[in-house]
Amino acid sequence: MANSENTPKVNNNNRPRRSLRTEITVIFVSLLAFMMVSILIANGLLLNRAYLFRKENILETTFNKFIEANENDELDSDDFAQSMEKIATRNDLAAIVVNSASEVIYSTGAGDDVLLDQFQFTLFGDKSHIEVIEENSNYTIERVSDGMRNTGEFLALVGNLDSDTMVMMRVAMESLQESASISIQFTAVVCVICIILGAIVIYLVTRRITRPIMEMADISRQMADLDFNARYVPDRKRNDEINQLGMCMNELSEALEKTVGELKTANNEMKLDLDRKEQIEMMRTDFLSNVSHELKTPIALIQGYAEGLKESVSDDAESREFYCDVIMDEADKMNRMVKKLLTLNQLEFGANEITMERFDLTALISSVVSSMSIMLERDSITVDFDSARPVYVWADEYKVEEVLTNYMSNAIHHIGGASRIEIKLDQKEKTVRVGVFNTGTPIPDEDLARLWEKFYKVDKSHSRQYGGSGIGLSIVKAIMEAFHQDYGVLNHEDGVEFWFELDTDTSGV
Repeated sequence: MANSENTPKVNNNNRPRRSLRTEITVIFVSLLAFMMVSILIANGLLLNRAYLFRKENILETTFNKFIEANENDELDSDDFAQSMEKIATRNDLAAIVVNSASEVIYSTGAGDDVLLDQFQFTLFGDKSHIEVIEENSNYTIERVSDGMRNTGEFLALVGNLDSDTMVMMRVAMESLQESASISIQFTAVVCVICIILGAIVIYLVTRRITRPIMEMADISRQMADLDFNARYVPDRKRNDEINQLGMCMNELSEALEKTVGELKTANNEMKLDLDRKEQIEMMRTDFLSNVSHELKTPIALIQGYAEGLKESVSDDAESREFYCDVIMDEADKMNRMVKKLLTLNQLEFGANEITMERFDLTALISSVVSSMSIMLERDSITVDFDSARPVYVWADEYKVEEVLTNYMSNAIHHIGGASRIEIKLDQKEKTVRVGVFNTGTPIPDEDLARLWEKFYKVDKSHSRQYGGSGIGLSIVKAIMEAFHQDYGVLNHEDGVEFWFELDTDTSGV
């Protein structure tokens, strides 16, 4: 895996120094300028040659017409004259046909003397002013510079129509050169205008391309920040690769959002699993520690008194009976604690089936109070409870009895002050709240939240005196949570009240 420290980081807050729009414009303008410059260079280097080649071709074609007319004796015909006039006018061409006696047989117009002089100069003039362009057995094409007054430079063809007849044609070079120069200048101006207009047009046109790309860039930045709300809005007027890319980015955003959500869910579940495992491990450790601590004292007492009996520490019957009573009492405490642990374990892991039934709560409370009458009379405890009015509830009667028994046992063992227990029934619309109040010292606030923990005791020395294991309220918690009902504890100025609620109709079942 590559080292993340060596991976370059992109600053999302900065735009690129040169945008795609600018790059496309620069490339287009550069290409356009290259083409225009190439055209100018081609014009400068090849236009004159192209014009010269065309004029040569006109001279050769016209010469062939003279050959054909001479063979057909049509040099003096009107049709031939009209045809040649059109050619001469269209191509700025002058032609003259003479015989061996220097008599003019045909000419394209007035000025035969001038044409005849030029003809003679071409044949017999200063050769330093004449450049042979092409020469064969039929004709010669020459480029004649200004060797004659007011004649200028021209392209001339001299050829034999037959043994007695010659033809001379010329095309003025000034018009050719002037046309080439004008063409080059005009082309240069057009090139400059095209480059400027092309740059403006392409800069405006590229906005249509770069705008959706910049939108997708912004969307990708939001996706990098795990914000998947932004979406690319396709342009219905266009169906090109950019639209397809935008739609693919939308699909990618949706897939990433779903994947990130699944990863977060999986991560959260994994954290919960780890927390549960840690919590279970802590509960297991605490459970073993608490059970070991609770069993250590009774086992030590049983072991000590059993050894005393074996070693006959006391020979009288009364002492032996006391030793046996202690052993039996401690064994009974361990037995009760083990039964409570089994009950709590079944409740917490859902192995204990709950049977919902309708029964008289008032009668059940009276039965529990009656079963504890011996303990109440022994400690001179007064119980206040109005048992005249029946109250019917829906719950598991056996488990409600377990809750009441734990509350009453807890109240008896922590009684104080006026030694009075009050059982209250607070009837509501669909539920009834049962409160068991005992006079005595209120529970410290820092201990209230931990009362429902297994093996937790507010007064450990006092709990040891009556054999409390700190499991009773944990059983109450497990039962009430199995019922999906509320429960709790309240401090009063002169005592403590433990309470729980039950349904009075079938809607809560």
